[in-house]
Amino acid sequence: MQEALIDEALKGELSELYQAEDRHYHSLAHIQAMLALADEYRSLLDDPGAVEAAIWFHDAIYDSRAKDNEAKSAELAQKRLAGRADPHRLERITAMINATATHQLPPFRDEDALNDAAFLLDMDLAILGAEPAAFDAYEKAVRLEYGWVEEPMWRAGRAAVLQNFIARPHIFYTDEFRRRFEPRARQNLERSLAALQPDKA
Repeated sequence: MQEALIDEALKGELSELYQAEDRHYHSLAHIQAMLALADEYRSLLDDPGAVEAAIWFHDAIYDSRAKDNEAKSAELAQKRLAGRADPHRLERITAMINATATHQLPPFRDEDALNDAAFLLDMDLAILGAEPAAFDAYEKAVRLEYGWVEEPMWRAGRAAVLQNFIARPHIFYTDEFRRRFEPRARQNLERSLAALQPDKA
């Protein structure tokens, strides 16, 4: 039985980061939602502990004005998990964290590691396939985090992000998440894109 990578002290330290006032979506609730999904799909994960660690750290550093949040979060994971995970496992965790920047799978040769990364990325995007009310709340929360961006710039930037997901053959990597979330995710994204058009109030 592998020792838990995230002990209570580390959970407390990370929880504080996620409860900062400027966190409206990238908050502790987002982490808890992902952890619940990880628990639900635990039997399909090769290294559930590594996935859990990646979840806890992936948004640990978050500044909506910065472009290197994931890289800094991965660096924090390396520091805090040094000595708790062997170098290979730690490299796997940091690669998963960095992958959340682009939501492209990391170049793992190991099929098991690739599978875990696919589940992690799908868990991170599960909100896209939520019920319309939950998706709308997510959209509002993300807008609050980018409150410093003027409306026309926000609409253009957000539309580009959503269009990027819609243009993919599949939003989700795993069959499980495609079946469960893909149809509603596409509906939510189309609806959100329509609302972002400049002629809409």
